Amino acid sequence: MSLRTWIYTLVNGALVGRDEFGNRYFRGKGRKLNGRERRWVIYKGEPEASGVPPEWHAWLHHTVDVPLTEEAAKAPTWHKTHEPNLTGTPNAYRPKGHELKGGRRSPATGDYESWTP
Repeated sequence: MSLRTWIYTLVNGALVGRDEFGNRYFRGKGRKLNGRERRWVIYKGEPEASGVPPEWHAWLHHTVDVPLTEEAAKAPTWHKTHEPNLTGTPNAYRPKGHELKGGRRSPATGDYESWTP
């Protein structure tokens, strides 16, 4: 976070809540921009937009008026936990034949026939 953002948040921001990743969400105390209150997030660590969970994303983009309660934000047991987009990082998915995983694929089995009309 830059010094300017920190000062702006200190003067004009009211803390609304935090998510499970440590990101903090703020709303503007004063004037509105085009009739809407200003909302923003201060990321914990690297600023990566895909790290914002869906319930906070909806609030940031004025889809919902109030952020979800802790009870409502709890996902059912069958939901996977939110993960940011890992493309371009060492943790990105790479299939077996990818160059960064050795670049070797198992040979074709010969059971593939191309479709011809």
